[in-house]
Amino acid sequence: MSELQGQCMCGAVTVSMTPAQNTLRACHCDMCRRWTSSTLMTIPAASGYAALGPVTTYRSSDWAERAFCSTCGSALWYRITAPGDMHGQVQMAAGLFENTGGNTLDLEFYIDKKPEGYAFTGTQRQMTEADVMTAFRPAAEGDDQ
Repeated sequence: MSELQGQCMCGAVTVSMTPAQNTLRACHCDMCRRWTSSTLMTIPAASGYAALGPVTTYRSSDWAERAFCSTCGSALWYRITAPGDMHGQVQMAAGLFENTGGNTLDLEFYIDKKPEGYAFTGTQRQMTEADVMTAFRPAAEGDDQ
């Protein structure tokens, strides 16, 4: 997969990354909608991504952080911080890259949280909040998961 080069809205942050998969993902959860005022569209990043410039991170939950440009506020990435198999996985904001890196939407998270005013066409997989929690929630101590 080819390395992608991108930047935030003001150009103060430049990003380079290689997609872990040639896919585009959409998240409709409450936090992503508040963060972006819409759906967060992302590309899964392979390890070794780089971001240069004024980056600020915000711990948005017990298991993840979000990064944004300190100058213009552009969303940069969502990263899993909880211990476990998914620790360190990054979803880069697709809007940083020209034509979203040429990727196609294949998965929508929190489909049951999506506002009624819009919908994506296509046959992409759709996961409800319960599906996401079952698949990705870090196991708490004492859990059998």
